[in-house]
Amino acid sequence: MRVISGSLRRKILALVIAITGFVFLYETRIIDSTALQSLMGDRTPDAGSRLPFSATAYCKGHTTASGTPPRTGIAAADAQLLPVGSVLNVGTGDPRYNGVYTVMDTGPKVQGRLLDLYMWNCHEALKFGRRQVQVTVLRLGWDPKASSPGLIDRLFRGREVRRRIPDPEAPPPAGLPPAGEDLAGAAASAAADGHVPDVASPASGEAAIPR
Repeated sequence: MRVISGSLRRKILALVIAITGFVFLYETRIIDSTALQSLMGDRTPDAGSRLPFSATAYCKGHTTASGTPPRTGIAAADAQLLPVGSVLNVGTGDPRYNGVYTVMDTGPKVQGRLLDLYMWNCHEALKFGRRQVQVTVLRLGWDPKASSPGLIDRLFRGREVRRRIPDPEAPPPAGLPPAGEDLAGAAASAAADGHVPDVASPASGEAAIPR
């Protein structure tokens, strides 16, 4: 009888432990996509960083997540990684699709390092398929301070070069004849004013005697 009682107690204790563990696991917060991205290393990139992404294309929809109509040059991205308003330079390996895209849309299937590029032609979007691309973050979100330093430097340096005005040449020192005027010209000018300078003759080396 005691053996049966002890066995029953162990079973009850094991059942209580199992129920407690199940409730604890059920009440535990489920790891969301943000936490999963942190574990996988997909964090919000810095402006100017270059990262490998996967890219697909879509052609349907009337309004993006930002409220604007879709058009060429718009991309959908994971808002936790690339917030709306981000500007990207995307290299797809095909000159037709290379260029600057603005993140203006999101999607439930666009998670992690995945971009969905808008294309007007659905056949072209299907043909684009899924491919690996290189993404350079030019601006992160709408904040102009989170822009790529290289892009800003190129823009402002170009403006400075276009606005730069050459400095005027400095005038010659006082008392010296302008460039190209010889000593004879200077003497003739002085004689016209009634003054005969006492200068040496370059031919004889003798000093001229004033009259």
